Amino acid sequence: MAGAGAQKTGSNTQNDDDIDGFAIAVVREDGAWKVTAMKHAALGDLSDAERQLRELRAAGAVFGLLDVDDEFFIVVRPAPGGARLLISDATAALDYDVAADALDALDVDVPDLDPDDLDDIDPWEEGDLGLLADLGLPDAVMSVIVGDTDLYADEQIGMIAARLGFADELSKVLDSLGH
Repeated sequence: MAGAGAQKTGSNTQNDDDIDGFAIAVVREDGAWKVTAMKHAALGDLSDAERQLRELRAAGAVFGLLDVDDEFFIVVRPAPGGARLLISDATAALDYDVAADALDALDVDVPDLDPDDLDDIDPWEEGDLGLLADLGLPDAVMSVIVGDTDLYADEQIGMIAARLGFADELSKVLDSLGH
């Protein structure tokens, strides 16, 4: 579930190789969706995720979906003035460097919370709920998806894919990754 049940360490000392999940790049070009796996390093390093997405050099819309330990997800959409971002659970910044990096990029402070209290705190999103609105996912719908904390991050990403119309492509990539 988003924000619940993670192995809480109280510090951002996780090894990127220990992070489970997936990172995918999504491209909308000539009316068709193309979904590809990104390198695993994107799960632990927001700058790496942005670099991988920029290297795609697609003429159409490009964004990344990062499922980090099935605890939270990040949507990364490169833009000329800096990436547009949405993180589904700001409290994840207490435990994950990539979440702290996302908050930093959004100019939002890491929540001042006691890590022992995280199980009693409802997660909240930070960032741009409308970053995929031009592709067919209005901010109100994204808000409902992000707000459903009974879902795991991969289920929330699946809802995004279904709403935008690339669920089959996502499923094929995730199958190839063993997810």
